[in-house]
Amino acid sequence: MKRKVGALEKVDADLSSLQYKIRRDPTSYKEDFLGQFTQYEALRGIFMQAPASTTETGIISFRELIDFISHVADCYPTDTAQVPGDLIQLLTLHHQRLEPELREKVVGSLVLLKRKDIIDSPKLLQTLFPLLISTPSKSLRALLYQKCISDLRTSNAKITNHRLNRTFKTVLSNLLTSDQTSSKGLWAVKITRELWKRQIWTDSKAVEIMKEASLADNEKIIVGGVRFFLGGDKEREELEDESSDEDDVDLGKIKHQIGINKKTKKKARQMEHAMATVKRKERRKKQPHPLNFSAFHLLHDPQGFAETLFSKHLQNSKSKLNLEQKLLVLQLVSRLVGLHKLTIMSLYSYFIKYLTPRQPSVTSFLASLAQATHNLVPPDVLEPLVQKIANEFVSEAAAAEVASAGLNAIREICVRQPLAMNDTLLQDLVMYRKSKDKGVMMAAKRLLGLYRDIAPDMLKKRDRGKEATLGLRSGERKEQRFGEEAIGYIEGLELLEKWKEEEKQKKAPKEGGEGQDEIADDEEKEEEDEDGWEVDEDSDSDSDGWHNVSSDDDANELVDQRERPKKKVKLKTSSSDEDDGTDGDGDKESILEQASEAANKKDTVPSLATTRILTPADLVKLQELRLAASVNNALPASQRRRAAAAHQAALQRHMDDPLTAAEIEGLASLSNKNTKEQRIAMAKAGKEDKDEVRKSTTARRKEKKQEQGKSTTNREKARKKNFMMTLGKAKGKQKKSLVDRGKVLKAHKERGKRGGTRGNQGIVAFDQPPDDGSI
Repeated sequence: MKRKVGALEKVDADLSSLQYKIRRDPTSYKEDFLGQFTQYEALRGIFMQAPASTTETGIISFRELIDFISHVADCYPTDTAQVPGDLIQLLTLHHQRLEPELREKVVGSLVLLKRKDIIDSPKLLQTLFPLLISTPSKSLRALLYQKCISDLRTSNAKITNHRLNRTFKTVLSNLLTSDQTSSKGLWAVKITRELWKRQIWTDSKAVEIMKEASLADNEKIIVGGVRFFLGGDKEREELEDESSDEDDVDLGKIKHQIGINKKTKKKARQMEHAMATVKRKERRKKQPHPLNFSAFHLLHDPQGFAETLFSKHLQNSKSKLNLEQKLLVLQLVSRLVGLHKLTIMSLYSYFIKYLTPRQPSVTSFLASLAQATHNLVPPDVLEPLVQKIANEFVSEAAAAEVASAGLNAIREICVRQPLAMNDTLLQDLVMYRKSKDKGVMMAAKRLLGLYRDIAPDMLKKRDRGKEATLGLRSGERKEQRFGEEAIGYIEGLELLEKWKEEEKQKKAPKEGGEGQDEIADDEEKEEEDEDGWEVDEDSDSDSDGWHNVSSDDDANELVDQRERPKKKVKLKTSSSDEDDGTDGDGDKESILEQASEAANKKDTVPSLATTRILTPADLVKLQELRLAASVNNALPASQRRRAAAAHQAALQRHMDDPLTAAEIEGLASLSNKNTKEQRIAMAKAGKEDKDEVRKSTTARRKEKKQEQGKSTTNREKARKKNFMMTLGKAKGKQKKSLVDRGKVLKAHKERGKRGGTRGNQGIVAFDQPPDDGSI
């Protein structure tokens, strides 16, 4: 009996068992809790007085008691009211002396108390964040950073906690502005960038924090802020794509596996998890899509930001940034200038000293120059830069890679500002299309094709091409002027307007009915108006102002004029035209043709955008018409429209995606000859593609089944079965006696009468009488 009592006392002494009992019945085990709580207070008092003299056993006991009390603190809120304050005081005063495991346990206990709503998020962050920016321990910094991010994520999981976000953003902003030389602001950059990537902070206040980081004096903080603007949006998109890929669950595959394989609890849990994932994904689809603006569009003053960046980090001779860091700042400034169409004249003169083939990372400088170009930059500023690139990069003595990179850079600049090129330089560059090097030849042809579309008058007649020549003759392609902006319109709106006109013509009544009466009434009104207008014209044409009607012939003539059918009114010409005869008629016809052409041009302008609001049905139909019209883009007659669309896409490309050095070097790879290893690798890749094409339908169907997790048929399994495993069955058939063979044959016949193994249930043969004996 004593041994049983001792075992029970041992169980009671176990804190995990006591914790389980308290969670089930707090009232019955309150005395046990108070005993453990008294021991916790005693150990805490000893530790606070002399942290260095605490033994290892005492530290272990203290750590276990902290874990125990934090788990059951919500069961006794009155007795444990001082526990959060004690833990905060312990962590704040002695975080450097605490044992790593004990320190981690204290931080975890505070987070657990916050989850139990014993303390709130602002109090937790006010405790952890000052330690994060001040502690020298690397492991503690990693732990505190993880806990801060996790707490902000959970606080904004269901609904955005604006009050907490506003307070914490103010703390981060003050940390950056209070001391710009300190490295503590790096934590503000890390936290803001992580929350921006996870789409928790997506407002302009977070962008302003990173703006202050970019203008700091510490090199690491500057690079962190600049990299946020250059790659923060891309990181957010990649994380969103990864999360959407993880949620992809093949529910049919799991159901198929559960229906075939053995039923287990593990399979059932997998099915429940898959169902929950599918439901969560469906709820996400129904939710409105968040408007995730780019960080560039949320800047308050992009002009001032770009000017400050350029003057502080690039123009300043006392800047401590190295070439790589300056190149990052230059890319940010060029993105801002190109996207918002800013004007910083000193920026373009800054590029001149870097535009040489011997400059490290010269393609990045060329890409930055192209990004900083837009149609509002004066051509006089860009023309010396284009001339410098042509002189330094594009020449007969330059290497093929250098020449192709220079031509690509010139083309990217001219796409954004075509007026930066003069006629003489263009003729020289176009001549490189006859180069023997493929990369140089392709780059020169791309430049030629660009100016055929935007400014064919700058080319010689033999270089313009057929379509450009016809466009110049007809007046469709005009010389572009500085600062000229294209008129904005909705793509495909003219298709929708044309479709609506056709629908109106179809619905218009053709014969009889009320519609015809209305048309007849309208025609009568028009005739009356026309007759009145003709009388007014006659009265105005007379210089005397009065008509003397003296005879009946004149009255009959007026009556005849009123009874004539409706005709178009012709404009009267001068007496000299009447005398000439045929010349007057020719002038009349030319005037009418010009008027009809002007009317047709006026009718081609879509008016739906200014006369009505498009409904959702109109937008759906507009999308259908766009898809139908996209088929015509593959026809030769639409080649000019495709070129214009490609040019427009090239103009808008830098607004969405940055221009990289790889795009400047794009055609340089054509100039390099492949090595033997590269040619072998390309041949092997082509062989694999051919093997993929040569696969039979059965093999492709089999691969598709394997990807879906489906098994093969019994016939396929029998065909693949090992031959030695089939010998036993064949030998058994040979050893059968005549009696056994007869039994097998008899059973086969009976199965045939029943209709197979399953049998034809419910079917009665016509030649057999019913069982009850009725007829």
